[in-house]
Amino acid sequence: KQWYQRRVAITAGIDVGSEWRTFADDTGDDPSRVGAAENPLLSGDLTTSILSTGNNYEMQRLSNRILSSGNDRALVQAFGEIRLMANRLNASQAIIDRANTLFKNMTDTKALRGRSTEANCAACLYIACNQEGATRTFKEICAVCTVSKKQIGKSFKLILRALNTSVEIIKTGDFMSRFCSNLELEHKAQNIATHVARQAVDLDIVAGKVPVTVAAAAIYFTCLAMDVDKSAKEIGDVAGVAETTIKQTFRAMFPSRDKLFPPDFVPKVNLDNISGAK
Repeated sequence: KQWYQRRVAITAGIDVGSEWRTFADDTGDDPSRVGAAENPLLSGDLTTSILSTGNNYEMQRLSNRILSSGNDRALVQAFGEIRLMANRLNASQAIIDRANTLFKNMTDTKALRGRSTEANCAACLYIACNQEGATRTFKEICAVCTVSKKQIGKSFKLILRALNTSVEIIKTGDFMSRFCSNLELEHKAQNIATHVARQAVDLDIVAGKVPVTVAAAAIYFTCLAMDVDKSAKEIGDVAGVAETTIKQTFRAMFPSRDKLFPPDFVPKVNLDNISGAK
């Protein structure tokens, strides 16, 4: 069956905003156009193909070949993976945009060639969350994808080296608000737990412990002191930290209990008699 093709080159004067489904008259802007807006991260030739054929498969094949370069197809696929993972984390559009830009820059450098696309996407998302002030742990990123923490970590290091970029040093306070909110703790408990975690770090009580573990242990200690019914397992499920790890870190904090809480804090239980501290 015969088919014909006409290519209409998009020039600078064409509106690159979203297309809509129907067309209005010439009296004003049409609110019913279809199609996505131009993505500046894609490098295709920006041509529109109009195909007519009785063979739908042939039309789709030709359309795909014309509309996108191989690089653009790979980018579109990667951007889709980033958005999927970001949506699972309830991440903002600003984080998605930053992660997409990081991935595009890494594609241009070819530094991640041969590595898992999903691991690269996850690493870009991890960095973007950090740089946008919405810090996530590697475990949280792993929970929304199918690659291991080790794979993400390797891509993460390569990205930092290749783009000469950095991420802020993660602190316990980066997690405290989110963890306490997910545990439905009152604001007072969050403030006390933040103080406990900061003091534990400043007094070098938890040397070698990662911030997320310190934050979880501080919340656990605070709940015990305030007689709030939250188990180490509940806190661990929210923080992504093992119950045993939380209790071990709590026990390391316990001997310095008099130095960890705010001066005006009055515990609801006798701290010397807290069960499981020894």
